[in-house]
Amino acid sequence: MPIKFRFRWIPFVAAIIAASVGIALGQWQTRRAHEKEAIEAMLEERGSAPPVSVDGIARTPKEVEYRKIMVRGEFVPGWTVYLDNRPYEGAAGFYVLVPLKIAGTNLHVLVARGWVRRDPADRAKLPQIRTPAGVVELQGIAVRGPGHVLQIGSPDLLRPGAIVQNVSVGEFAQASKLAMQPFVMEQLNDTQDGLVRDWPRPSLGVEMHRGYAFQWYALAATALAFFVVTGFRRGKE
Repeated sequence: MPIKFRFRWIPFVAAIIAASVGIALGQWQTRRAHEKEAIEAMLEERGSAPPVSVDGIARTPKEVEYRKIMVRGEFVPGWTVYLDNRPYEGAAGFYVLVPLKIAGTNLHVLVARGWVRRDPADRAKLPQIRTPAGVVELQGIAVRGPGHVLQIGSPDLLRPGAIVQNVSVGEFAQASKLAMQPFVMEQLNDTQDGLVRDWPRPSLGVEMHRGYAFQWYALAATALAFFVVTGFRRGKE
């Protein structure tokens, strides 16, 4: 009995939609992998460069991103902000953000001082953190922002002592009325405050993105193969 292919519109449209979605998502994951590889290359290049001293001259994020930086100034503890949903080694916690007034200038830099464990019994209870008084010298890495997580619910009002899920330097400057450098400093040196400074490397996850891309491309191929195989089977019947 000759085998014939029986074309049907509904399976055809379903296969095209599934294949299109799989290819689009596979391409997106591939782009994300390429972006992470570019970040890793920049980290390697800029990590070996000498530190940049941050002063009263405003620097663009592109100029200093992933560079080692040094800054001298005083913390403004009245504007401490806590970033929620930042787990570390399986424990829930906050990133602590505090502006630092750069010595001899009216500019500030937003310092991500480190990670602290959250009270498991009371989410709104703020941890007691020692903030050094007077002039301090900090070393760290410049990044565009403190990272972004999925926003759950409406964002809280940005104010001193606020617990928020996301914040940008622009939003912080607008709320605090402080003149800010347009980047965040991830502090590296110890200031005897008990905070954890094991910052996640922004280039992590390349292999994960490639694995997801393969899965999405495989889904697209499976959808098209299923349409062809079932079409031949219907023709035979």
